[in-house]
Amino acid sequence: MSQDNLTEDCTYKHGSATLADAFFNAHYTKVWRLEKSSPERLTISEAYQVQNQVCEKRIARGESVVGYKVGCTSRAIRSQLGLAEPISARLFAPHVTGGRTAIDWTAYCHCAIEPEMVLRIGQDLCDTDLSDEELIQSISYVSPGIELHDYTFWHQPLTAQELICSGGIHAGLIVGDTKVSPRALTFGRENFFVYQNNELVASSRADEIMGGPLESLRWLVNFLSSNDEVLKKGMLVIPGSPTELISITCDSRVRVEIDNLGQVETTFRSQSPSSR
Repeated sequence: MSQDNLTEDCTYKHGSATLADAFFNAHYTKVWRLEKSSPERLTISEAYQVQNQVCEKRIARGESVVGYKVGCTSRAIRSQLGLAEPISARLFAPHVTGGRTAIDWTAYCHCAIEPEMVLRIGQDLCDTDLSDEELIQSISYVSPGIELHDYTFWHQPLTAQELICSGGIHAGLIVGDTKVSPRALTFGRENFFVYQNNELVASSRADEIMGGPLESLRWLVNFLSSNDEVLKKGMLVIPGSPTELISITCDSRVRVEIDNLGQVETTFRSQSPSSR
């Protein structure tokens, strides 16, 4: 390697590490503290390297990876961001909770939610282009869920690189108690409904998720396999939402209902006196 290339490589590594620190800190502080560096200069591959570095930092802090999410599952969003495919990010404990947990929406940076099917994986998956039957056999059960987001982008315009670095702006997951056999689902015709204080605020069908959640799961297994990773038994997967993000800006009760799957509810309650 020439001296010029060596210098350029070291600069990239330094900048990548700096971005990883910034995204790691922003997750906890909800503040962006890095002014001179932008993720838009990264390639998609480099953005995933930053995401991996953030993951390592969170594990060192005491968190653990409990699954994966698939984002940008609609063609419209991928077209807007110039993406040829969806994105992948991790789910972390202790940020996976049950529906009885009250959520302080003011603790998030512009809190938003999406309805999700939550898949519990029952066996290691590492092969590519698995059939629908093979994917169904790999799922132990499915539960209704609510994904939580820090709905904030620190750079404009929005780029796929920032979305990947941030882990898909994922901030947490609420999982309902219902556990349904995957064979009780069509993974396409189920309708999703989101209610806020008993008012319907969003609805759509499962086939809006890349044609169906199984397509999303297949993409995730292919993506991980291409990076020599395995989707391990016991992991959770949220394959994407068929609806838009719903912002939470006041104390409220949110309920997600999914055909053939049941419902999950949670209460958003401000713990900040200034927000009451």
